[in-house]
Amino acid sequence: MESLPITEWLQSELKQGRFPARMPAHRRVYEAIRRGIVSHHLNAGTRLPSTRRLADELRLSRNTLLAAFEQLHDEGYVVSQTGSGTRVANTFPEEFSERKNEKNASIPVPHSEPTTLSIRGKNAAGETEQPSYEVQPFAPGEDDFSAFPTQLWRRLLNRQWRAPQPAHLDYGHSGGFLPLRSAIANYLRMSRAVNLTVEQVLITSGTQQSIDLCARLLSDEGDIAWVENPCYWGARRILEVNGLKLHPVSVDAEGLSPSIEDFRCPPRLIYTTPSHQYPKGVVMSYGRRRLLLDYASTNGSWILEDDYDSEFRFEGHPLSSLQGMDQHDRVLYLGTFSKVMYPGIKLGYLVVPPNLTESFKRGLYQLQRPGQVVIQAALAEFIEEGHFASHIRRLRQIYGERRRLLQESLSSVTSVGANLPLAGSGLHLMVGLPPDCNDVRVTELAAEQGLRVYPLSCYGIGENREKGLIIGYAYAATERITPNGRKLAEVIQAALSY
Repeated sequence: MESLPITEWLQSELKQGRFPARMPAHRRVYEAIRRGIVSHHLNAGTRLPSTRRLADELRLSRNTLLAAFEQLHDEGYVVSQTGSGTRVANTFPEEFSERKNEKNASIPVPHSEPTTLSIRGKNAAGETEQPSYEVQPFAPGEDDFSAFPTQLWRRLLNRQWRAPQPAHLDYGHSGGFLPLRSAIANYLRMSRAVNLTVEQVLITSGTQQSIDLCARLLSDEGDIAWVENPCYWGARRILEVNGLKLHPVSVDAEGLSPSIEDFRCPPRLIYTTPSHQYPKGVVMSYGRRRLLLDYASTNGSWILEDDYDSEFRFEGHPLSSLQGMDQHDRVLYLGTFSKVMYPGIKLGYLVVPPNLTESFKRGLYQLQRPGQVVIQAALAEFIEEGHFASHIRRLRQIYGERRRLLQESLSSVTSVGANLPLAGSGLHLMVGLPPDCNDVRVTELAAEQGLRVYPLSCYGIGENREKGLIIGYAYAATERITPNGRKLAEVIQAALSY
């Protein structure tokens, strides 16, 4: 371009109004010229008009033009030499310029297709086969965080922020805030019969980070991981992303049920939810627990025990943990506060065998740089002052009543071939459907009635997937359980009557 066409082009660019209203004049000139260079309207070597001439033509102050040119020069878009004025810099290698490629088709032309993810990225970002996580009545995996004592929690946080210790503002070291780790250790000893010391407790950002840390530190790409079938999708996704080969093991009325063929495929990791299998809700029997522990010890496998909702048992005595039965230090115990307090707290805990303690503390710090120490300190006081236990007792009463009402309102579905197992714990019910039923379609019909439930088949692995509905009752107003439950029962009856 000659000087006059450049001036006219720049006038046109500035008049098109593609700039924010409050953008200064020198920034507008800079942006217009920069865009022209990047889009190749102004080619490398093109001489720009002098700032004095542009000031006259554009009716701008020369200081405005000088400021714009100075920024272009500082960022390498233009070069200035005495006697030759200001020219567009050679910002792109010649072999990649569009004009060069027009002459030589053998040189690849850069294009703007969407970035292709890696295999690991596709596993991480791929569809989970689950509906969106919009909180609605009967959505599983949600707790009623509206019942959380927010005023008390705010008071505890304010207490920490009045005079925060320097260490509370740093990354978390040594596995987390020691008073919180101590409070968790005491709680797990009494409530879950976990055999541990304070040193074995690590504070994580939740169950999924705990699983990720275990996968990274205990397995290599290509190792085998046993997972329950059906399985919690979050655990499955993390194990896949870390390069493990998933080996699905069926679940029956006694929990994880490995076959002879399964035993012939020894895993590096075994992921299980023995106290309340997710999503079927069954409890692993004593015999299966003993069998699993012996097999892991013999084959050098590590068991990841996800105890995600053990606080909510409504009938009978509290169940002991699998970890408490382990005499060979093969179990890593995972827990979370998201189901008891509120999801956004993003705090969980991981109990590791004594011989892994130091390695896991170093790995957690090197890989994750954990923090939220102020929140950890407030949570320690929340537990130590008895608020945590009181909150759990209150939630047990609320959720127990909702579970009872939901079971009653769904009782009619058994007349059309659905199965409604009794549930003595947890935050969801499972309704079993006949093998030939399209449970995905049933969830769509429920969604049309404003009810969010999940199809059991989407948690399955392989071709022969069980059919059913996963129905959460925690995040649902007690007074709406019965009418919504009856509405859902009508949807199920209609679907199974065809």
